[in-house]
Amino acid sequence: MTDMRVVIAGAAGRMGRTLVGLVHAAPGMVVSGALERAGSDALGRDAGELAGVGPIGVALSDNPLEAVLHADAVIDFTSPASTVDLAALAAQARIVHVIGTTGLSADDIAKIAAAARHAVIVRSGNMSVGVNLLASLVRKVAATLGPDYDIEIVETHHRMKVDAPSGTALMLGEAAALGRGIDLAGHSARGRDGITGARKSGDIGFASLRGGSVVGEHTVIFAGPSERIELVHKAEDRSLFAHGAIRAALWGRGRKPGQYSMADVLGME
Repeated sequence: MTDMRVVIAGAAGRMGRTLVGLVHAAPGMVVSGALERAGSDALGRDAGELAGVGPIGVALSDNPLEAVLHADAVIDFTSPASTVDLAALAAQARIVHVIGTTGLSADDIAKIAAAARHAVIVRSGNMSVGVNLLASLVRKVAATLGPDYDIEIVETHHRMKVDAPSGTALMLGEAAALGRGIDLAGHSARGRDGITGARKSGDIGFASLRGGSVVGEHTVIFAGPSERIELVHKAEDRSLFAHGAIRAALWGRGRKPGQYSMADVLGME
């Protein structure tokens, strides 16, 4: 089988540069395209040089259509608007689209689901193996402990993160809600301030901290009448998300169109 041709979206960003370097070094893969937003100072520069791996002969472009037409997959940690546009192009080209973008609205998710009728889309709030294992544990613990235990999710990220709660926190919240057999949207408590009254039984609470250069830390707290259980994940290097995305792209090659998760990629229930 020929090398998998991969387009990196947002290739000048921190995650994009990490992905360029790792895909370039990965056996069975090659960087075939590198995308950046229109007007970026990085346009025209060699993606490999920006990533610190030396020239690879791929210049950053703001033309996603041309890049996608000559690719087998696109890995995308960008913005909701860009991700929705790329999903439509991936559907036209019938290629794999790996989505690590967070902050997606319900409308964005619906458009991505429509694109998945024609493309293999792997979407996750977090691409790391550890976080997906944590989500599986959260679901099981929530189901086992029942409603007598209050669930709180505390997440910390670097000062430049633009969405809150993080995609990972929401993913963990969805896992907890699934374990409880409830709808997260109707049982979500965020942004407590002032005289809020007693905690509503059955709610899943979220607290978002921002500061410094924290890659990502998540704690799921199950607070019961006389004990507290905490499940914790701490990301120490953003490359772990990139490794997961690369694994997802390789897994998606040759699959039937549809929307998949990292749990599918990892063979988790």
